[in-house]
Amino acid sequence: MQKRFFLRTVALAALCGASGLSLAQDNAFKIGLILPMTGPFASTGKQIEAAARLYMAQNGNTVAGKKVELIVKDDTGTPDVTKRLAQELVVNDKVGVLAGFGLTPLALATAPIATQSKTPLVVMAAATSSITEASPFIIRTSFTLPQAAVGIADWAPKNGIKKVVTLVSDYGPGIDAEKFFKDRFLFNGGQVVESLRVPLRNPDFAPFLQKVRDAKPDAVFTFVPSGAGAALMKQFSERGLDKAGIKLIGTGDVTDDDILNSMGDVAMGVVTSHHYSTAHNTPTNRKFVDAFMKANNNLRPNFMAVGGYDGMHVIYEALKKKRGAGGEALLNAMKGQIFESPRGPMFIDAQTRDVVHNIYIRRVEKKDGQLWNVEFDTIKDVKDPGKAR
Repeated sequence: MQKRFFLRTVALAALCGASGLSLAQDNAFKIGLILPMTGPFASTGKQIEAAARLYMAQNGNTVAGKKVELIVKDDTGTPDVTKRLAQELVVNDKVGVLAGFGLTPLALATAPIATQSKTPLVVMAAATSSITEASPFIIRTSFTLPQAAVGIADWAPKNGIKKVVTLVSDYGPGIDAEKFFKDRFLFNGGQVVESLRVPLRNPDFAPFLQKVRDAKPDAVFTFVPSGAGAALMKQFSERGLDKAGIKLIGTGDVTDDDILNSMGDVAMGVVTSHHYSTAHNTPTNRKFVDAFMKANNNLRPNFMAVGGYDGMHVIYEALKKKRGAGGEALLNAMKGQIFESPRGPMFIDAQTRDVVHNIYIRRVEKKDGQLWNVEFDTIKDVKDPGKAR
């Protein structure tokens, strides 16, 4: 068994070395975009692919003399599939960058391949703090849950919320959100009376929400992955938590712009902290939103879309700087990039390879008959608290 594993590793390394030579010889630069295009997390894949294609449409498909080719693969949100697809993209398609990764387990499954083949891996969605520590070749353009959770934990106790139940999806980002919210909320004098974790796959929030109602907190703090907020909000209303005077607060995933209008008035007044809102009022974002909606049948871009759009920006700028060089040279050109994103100012920390950006406190409001996450406070230049320990 060990011998077979060793031989596979050697073969991968040899083929990856060959891929570098091939990249140098031909005129193409291939980006392997691995996303959940089907299954429960398909909205993430749809948003990121649409944003990546928009960036290419706006900026051309030739960079530093190389023709950029986007190869999109559907991993169905399954880590074993993600890993197999990544290996095929590196070995057979000879991609220069791996990108996408809709969930934490998918990024972590691919980290060893990025390390072995020295292929930069751009995380455009997954948000567990530790992801960038899984390989020295990982760069992140999405966000981290600790960044978002700490913001709302500072806001809540200043605004009459002293007693909270936490309710999170039971995987890496949810555990991050629970931990960093709880630690900061307790530090600020709050009380967490119960911590509940809901299965990631096929979640039924109702019994957990009943526990929340029975505990009679001032609010429930929640994290769910992109796309799951509608079901949570529906059951929050059905269980009568809003009528019982229990507020819902959380990270911005729960009021995902993609599905916010479908939630109805129960979402009105929900306060969240996050790095991006479709309603972010800057010329850069207005231009991005208008172009995205025009290209995608009036679909609103969400925070997944901006992670994909900015990920393509980082790749393009690195290619320009390194004239199409691959591997470590390309990775080094990604580190330290500073630019104006639709989300606001952001940069890639050269030491952690993680994103640094503003976190906004937002409230769901209705304007012109539609629901929006309207920002009313800003915490500037937030580094990942998970790496500041």
